[in-house]
Amino acid sequence: MSVNGVDGEELVLRIDGTEPLSLAAVRAVEAVCARADALGGVGVLPVMLSGAPAGSWTADADVALVTKWERAVRRLERLGMTTVATAEGDVGGLALDVLLTTDLRIVTPDTRLLVSVDGGATWPGMAAYRLTAQAGIAPVRRAVLFGHPIGAGEAQAMGLVHEVTDDPAKALVVATEAAAALSGRELAIRRQLMHEAAVTSFENALGAHLAACDRALRQTPARAAS
Repeated sequence: MSVNGVDGEELVLRIDGTEPLSLAAVRAVEAVCARADALGGVGVLPVMLSGAPAGSWTADADVALVTKWERAVRRLERLGMTTVATAEGDVGGLALDVLLTTDLRIVTPDTRLLVSVDGGATWPGMAAYRLTAQAGIAPVRRAVLFGHPIGAGEAQAMGLVHEVTDDPAKALVVATEAAAALSGRELAIRRQLMHEAAVTSFENALGAHLAACDRALRQTPARAAS
């Protein structure tokens, strides 16, 4: 698990899903979030993911550590910067948690999403929540309850990943160039509106959407003048 600076400004977050839940994992995610916030949410954060736990990955954890991890992942999910993930092979544990928070997800054909089995049952962390919220109960039932792998094609059909390719590095460059022209701060607003849509009535959501529209309209003259 690491946070790497590139050219002093760009960031890369790498998560190895074979590693156990640890305070180091929490700090790695928090560090990249802090750096992204310091950059004002401008640009794209590449997130490199791979690996899944081979056995128990929470043996040395307690609920306090799990809470810290979930809060760090939630912070990443709300990041102003656009997050683009690439993944290959089996993806589980910490890697799956992070994958499900990213804005764009690019995987190789051999990628499988795995809800880890720990202590005689699947891990009941927030990956189970995000899988269900993003794909629906029926499509992910076997994965969440029994740890059944979700293959790349199946995950794409569910909307859990957005591109399956033999060349994720090239796809990452294309996605980064497309997203770089967008405002990370504005993207964060739209991401939040989407998340709230699933649990908010039209009437209650209308005010937030109108406020976002007003914000966009106010920015139009500034763009035209620049």
